[in-house]
Amino acid sequence: MNTSEKVNFISNWIKNYADKGNFSSLVIGISGGIDSAVTSTLSARTKLQTHVVTMPILDHKILNNRGNNHIEWLKKKFSNISHHHVDLSKVFDEFQSKLKNNSSEHGYANSQARLRMTTLYQIAASNNGIVVGTGNKVEDFGIGFYTKYGDGGVDISPIADCLKTEVWDIGKELGINQEIIDATPTDGLWTDGRTDEQQVGLSYEEIEEAMLNKNSPNRKRYEEIREKNIHKMQLIPVCKIS
Repeated sequence: MNTSEKVNFISNWIKNYADKGNFSSLVIGISGGIDSAVTSTLSARTKLQTHVVTMPILDHKILNNRGNNHIEWLKKKFSNISHHHVDLSKVFDEFQSKLKNNSSEHGYANSQARLRMTTLYQIAASNNGIVVGTGNKVEDFGIGFYTKYGDGGVDISPIADCLKTEVWDIGKELGINQEIIDATPTDGLWTDGRTDEQQVGLSYEEIEEAMLNKNSPNRKRYEEIREKNIHKMQLIPVCKIS
C-alpha cells in the first residue's frame, strides 16, 4: 500500500468506526509534533466535526507555536475544525503543590499527560465524541514510550500500525507544515526540553531498524527499553479466583 492509499485507508477507518458507534465528533490533543499533526489531519478528512485541543502546561513556546500554526493550517484547509485552548498550567501547579510530599520528577511528567487525557475525555463527553490517539507503532508497540493512562488513554489508535518514518511520509503526503516535518521529536513533558532520543538513547530510525532486524547492533538496547515498558502493552493483570 503506497502512502496515498494509507491516507485514504486510515481516514476511512476512523470514519467507519465513528459511524458504527454513532459518534458525531473526534477529539485530538495537539502537541506541535508530527504524530498529532498527522492524526488530526487524517481525522479532519473524515468530514466529522474535529475538535483539536491545545493544553499548554510548561512554557515550551516553540512547541506550542508549532501546534497553533498547525491548527491555523487545518482551519484554512477544512471547515470542520473546532479549536479548544485549555491552559492547564495553573491546574498542574496546584497539583504539584498538593503533592509536594510525594514529589517525583518522572511522576510529574506523566501526570501532565494524564491531566491532558482527562481534558480530552471531558471535551469528548460534551460533544458525543471519541478521543483519537496519536501513538505510532514504534512508541506504542515497540518500546512503550508513552504515559500509561495519559497519551495511552484513548478510544482509537489510527496510526498505531505505522512506523515513525511512515508517519513522516504521511505528513509529507498531507502537506503538513515543514516546521513540524523537520522538528526534533519531543514529548514536551520536561522543563529542560529533552528530546525523545535523549530520553531513549536511540533515534527512531535506529529503533525501527532494531525492531525489524534481530541482528541489529541496537537490538539489545531496544529489548532493554521494551522489557522495561512491556507492562504498558499488556492487559492489566487480573487475579482470577478458581
